[in-house]
Amino acid sequence: MGFMSIAIFIFIVAGVAIYAYARSRKVNLDSSEGLFLGGRSLTGITIAGSIVMTNLSTEQIVGQNGQSYASGMEVMGWEVTAAVAIVALALIFLPKYLKYGVDTVTDFIEIRFDTTTKRITSILFIFTYVVSFLPVVLYSGSLVFNQIFSIDEMLGVDPLVAIALISGIAGIIGLLYLLLGGLRLSAFSDTVYGIGLLVAGLSIPILGLYLLGDGGILGGFETIRTNTPEKLNSFGAVDSDMVPWPTLFLGLLFNNLFFWCTNQMIVQKALAGRDLKEGQKGALYVGIFKIFGALFLVFPGIIAYNMLGDSIEPADNAYPMLVTAVLPEWAFGIFAAVIFGAILSSFVGALNATTTLLTLDFYKPLKKNVTDKQVSRMGKIFTVTIGLISALIAPFISFAPAGLFHVVQQFNGLYSMPLLALILLGFYSKYATPFAAKVTFVFHIIVYGSSQLFTDIHYLYVFSVILFVDIFLIWAISRFGPNAKPFEFPKTEAKVDLTPWKHRKWVSAMILIMVVAMYWFFSPMGIAN
Repeated sequence: MGFMSIAIFIFIVAGVAIYAYARSRKVNLDSSEGLFLGGRSLTGITIAGSIVMTNLSTEQIVGQNGQSYASGMEVMGWEVTAAVAIVALALIFLPKYLKYGVDTVTDFIEIRFDTTTKRITSILFIFTYVVSFLPVVLYSGSLVFNQIFSIDEMLGVDPLVAIALISGIAGIIGLLYLLLGGLRLSAFSDTVYGIGLLVAGLSIPILGLYLLGDGGILGGFETIRTNTPEKLNSFGAVDSDMVPWPTLFLGLLFNNLFFWCTNQMIVQKALAGRDLKEGQKGALYVGIFKIFGALFLVFPGIIAYNMLGDSIEPADNAYPMLVTAVLPEWAFGIFAAVIFGAILSSFVGALNATTTLLTLDFYKPLKKNVTDKQVSRMGKIFTVTIGLISALIAPFISFAPAGLFHVVQQFNGLYSMPLLALILLGFYSKYATPFAAKVTFVFHIIVYGSSQLFTDIHYLYVFSVILFVDIFLIWAISRFGPNAKPFEFPKTEAKVDLTPWKHRKWVSAMILIMVVAMYWFFSPMGIAN
């Protein structure tokens, strides 16, 4: 990057921070609700921006494009089918969470089951965020940032030093975000970066198609369709290592329901809405975004394959190489700011969720007669501690053995399906008991762990079966085991207005139709022939 690009980068990052801080000053950060839930003041747009940017990390942008470079549009399953789960969040899960007045997903587990089950779930969330998300987001984001913008060459230092520097800066800014403005500040920042990511992200495939088509976008698209039609097929083979097509309706759908409907990191943003209507708006806006997100999270990998050849190793280098090939010099500062925003937003979102669980699930209940101001102060201490630990660990991930990232990411499977089963039966069964929940957790960990250690079965196929087994096990033990008596939710007062968004049904239907249309388009019935 030249001097002008650096100046533009600093101007944008500083401008977004100042804007977000100004918009966040209305919230009292001395209260736990103000710090962790933005004072329940977010609107649909800010909820959507916050969820999108918490979900989108540079690892995902680069990784999914790398996968599509290698295998094609089947990778879009992670994006497009997520919209189905997000509709479920808006219409089913969010209304129930708000009805019971919970601040976290684990609060619902405690109300419906017991405190021990809640803390087991909370520990698994916290462990996953601290080990497999926070440091990895900082490291992989910094790695990609350095790869695209050559910070090490600019500073004349070793690449690991540059990565450590970028990780440290992102970590410090993230800490300042949460300490100065809490969730509300990060939500407004995420909204701006989300718009920037949409514009900048779409510009890469547009420019790539333009160059590939010798000055015509449609010409570039026709070149891809002529040369590599097989890569435009969104239905992966039954034995695909990426997304086998049968799992679209089972394992992948179940995984999406866990991630979008029961994952504290995501759900917390929807719970921060000022009412149910705004929460549903925000969720459904995200659903629309996810459908079209495939156009810049997956499709550029196929453009790179056609433009740069089939010899890029590793495949994750495809997206950075495409960016440097198509982006004009004057735009590097803008794109750098957007990529930095993606690193920052994912880090802040996961950090806020981690400290929320630590503070509200462990510190507050175990500390007798604690005031709300003390809870908020301890939340800030946890924020600084976890944030600094993550920033310090991030550079050392480069020394981890090959394949560790994949193993750590699969750790989610140890608890995702039983947690989803617990919440579904918590909603709809009066007989699900805490004893059954604990037995099912143990059973699932043993069976799922064995399937990954001793077989070559794709974990999405395992999800396709084991969720039904988990649900049946909870039901059977609860119905015929000890303490099999019907459960009644205690009467609680909702913390926000529960009037639903009047347009929720037709917007949800439109999203589901768009999902089907996207899959038809990228199929042998559409353009993949």
